[in-house]
Amino acid sequence: MKIVWKVMQILLAIFMIFGGVQHFINTTFYEPFVPNFLPFKTFIIYASGVVPAVLGVLLFIPKYAKIGATGILLLMIAYLPVHIWDVFSETPAIGSHKAALIRLPVQFLFIAWAWKIKQYSNNKEL
Repeated sequence: MKIVWKVMQILLAIFMIFGGVQHFINTTFYEPFVPNFLPFKTFIIYASGVVPAVLGVLLFIPKYAKIGATGILLLMIAYLPVHIWDVFSETPAIGSHKAALIRLPVQFLFIAWAWKIKQYSNNKEL
């Protein structure tokens, strides 16, 4: 079972790094997610790309994997209100109500995934 969660840790790391890099490559996609009342939208998008990328890299470093997993867990919880808001919004930032309805349970899966990787990095035994 250890190998399964090690693979899941690597997959989460790759996903987070890929997602973080996307903030730099496809900045316009993320603009609707930044509330209009916040200044410096582009900076916020770039910063919100650096954080998951760095946390993903930390998952590859055994000494810092717990910090990376904890950071990802907190990040996914922090993003949760945005996805809940999207479900009830007339114009969801993610594009459509169908996409928002799909993304919300996926967010909970990411929270559970990060939680399990955090546990794994805590005791190395599941």
